[in-house]
Amino acid sequence: MVIISDLSKSFKTDAGVLEVLKGINMEIGDRQLISIMGASGAGKSTLLHVMGTLDRPTSGTVSFNGQDVFSLDDKKLAAFRNKTIGFIFQFHNLLQEFNTLENTMMPALISGANREEVTEKAAALLTELGLKERITHRPAELSGGEQQRVAVARALILDPLVVLADEPTGNLDTKTGEHLIEIMLKMNQNKGTTFIIVTHNESFAKKTQKIYHMEDGRLLD
Repeated sequence: MVIISDLSKSFKTDAGVLEVLKGINMEIGDRQLISIMGASGAGKSTLLHVMGTLDRPTSGTVSFNGQDVFSLDDKKLAAFRNKTIGFIFQFHNLLQEFNTLENTMMPALISGANREEVTEKAAALLTELGLKERITHRPAELSGGEQQRVAVARALILDPLVVLADEPTGNLDTKTGEHLIEIMLKMNQNKGTTFIIVTHNESFAKKTQKIYHMEDGRLLD
């Protein structure tokens, strides 16, 4: 369960204080698949960044299963993030010098997991995502859709409680994007992973269990 209470985020600018998030309240249950929609500049990506503990709020709380995550110091927060939250971004951010398998393994290796066990798990995930024949390929040798599937595998390698996805289909053609959507739906159903997805894709959003709409830093529903 993820509970967000009275969450606000402001930034100081030359023109003054810019309020990006304004009193956000959300409750997201286990095994849910939800989407967040809104115009550019509505605050969606900032909300995802704060939910993912990549940035601290100005005020308010974010709790994962009762743990107020922003009560943790930076070191403990980073450890919590690596173990609990998976990320999928519009730009996959794969490391070009590493192959598909190594990119998928990276979060687990950083956390100190056993390399042999992680290798086996990463290979199984990539096979499940249709990338068995691409395991030794580097990102430059993969299509856009394949690179995003590697990003999905990387996000899932530590069995996170929640996966946060920011416009994951934004740079993909329609067919490839639809394939990625089906993969995330399948992972939610089969693995019980909670997905929170920022998207402009209305047909995708309609397949999720709940749609939140944002406008000017606030949730409309």
